[in-house]
Amino acid sequence: MYMSALTMSTAEPKNIKEAMANSAWIEAVHDELHQFDILQVWELVNKPFGKTVIKVKWLWKKKKYKDQIVICNKARLVAKGYTQEEGINFEESFSLVARLEAVQIFIAYAVPKYC
Repeated sequence: MYMSALTMSTAEPKNIKEAMANSAWIEAVHDELHQFDILQVWELVNKPFGKTVIKVKWLWKKKKYKDQIVICNKARLVAKGYTQEEGINFEESFSLVARLEAVQIFIAYAVPKYC
């Protein structure tokens, strides 16, 4: 495990140009795209007339072992979902958020049991 840590990048890139200058990050990008192929994440289609494409962004993160040794570089391709418009890109959106009362009930139940 420690030998592979020697080949990992020591800095997280801030943009695609920096990432493509380092072979460890290029490999991480290839791994992410390979996972997309395996999981059949998307299907390549022509852009419909009058539609906008949701842009994507690459994120890079060094994964570290408990003593701060870098064990792998992770690249993630994420969609910029905040650019979507309701009624155009989606019909409705749902975000699971706990109400304050539910959190208070949970804490009131847990405190006597575990303290």
